[in-house]
Amino acid sequence: MYERFYGIKEAPFGLTPNTGYYFAYPDHQEALNVLLVALRMGEGFIKITGEVGTGKTLVCRRLLNSLARNNIVTAYVPNPALAPLELQHAIADELCIHPSPKHGYQSIQRLISERLIKYKAQGKRVVLLVDEAQTIPLESLEALRLLTNLETEKSKLLQVVLFGQPELNRHLDQRSVRQIKQRITFSHHIHPMTREGAGAYLHHRLAVAGYRGDPLFSDRVIAKLYRASRGIPRLINILAHKALLAAYGQGSERVTAKHMLSAIGDTEDVTQPFDWRKWFWFGCAGLGLSTAAGASAYLFLGGGL
Repeated sequence: MYERFYGIKEAPFGLTPNTGYYFAYPDHQEALNVLLVALRMGEGFIKITGEVGTGKTLVCRRLLNSLARNNIVTAYVPNPALAPLELQHAIADELCIHPSPKHGYQSIQRLISERLIKYKAQGKRVVLLVDEAQTIPLESLEALRLLTNLETEKSKLLQVVLFGQPELNRHLDQRSVRQIKQRITFSHHIHPMTREGAGAYLHHRLAVAGYRGDPLFSDRVIAKLYRASRGIPRLINILAHKALLAAYGQGSERVTAKHMLSAIGDTEDVTQPFDWRKWFWFGCAGLGLSTAAGASAYLFLGGGL
């Protein structure tokens, strides 16, 4: 589409969590640092929360890459809305255990325990990463806790990282899973980006994609994008991509405010800009109606006689 026109090798604002475009935004980097320190200390449960689109999955993928380089066995469950037995099967598959459908809950629990002990004997640590953790049923959370009970005198055999939306906190407030909440010793909440962070994020992704020209987005255009996206990276990506498409469609070498407003108007879940012209004329119309009503009332009451 617009890649050749702007001299870039690929579309820089895709929605897939591509670690090649990872931007070391302070809040994201702090989340990653918390995870690495907590895992190094051998903590059982760690929690990362953030609103939809703030970059939790990208941090999760970045962590997976970091752990792979450190000879740590990882298991990744992206969709944990599973019953306890189904969750066990998912974890077993990630650990290269392939139980038959005939295996029951206790049998799979034993197989997972044996595999964890085997990894420990090899000097390896095992980390389970659970994305969208706010969707886990309470009974499956309890099954997860029982797995983390496996430990030696010095360390856990399984460490668990929960990534979830803020609803995860309410989930963990349930009395039936209070033991898990007590075991979460490290946590971090990812916030939306600041205005300056959003601008740096745009330029970073364009640079990774190979762009070397003058800034495509002016400060004024970035300000409009930031207000509409509320600093949420996923919405920033969507708006930037659509604005580039609009600019390319008109053969423009820069993204203008008009292009950005067009992208904003075409996108769901963004904050639409305040249209002062519409409200001005609406106010004038309202004032006119009030004046007319007042005059009618005056005449009706005999003021005009």
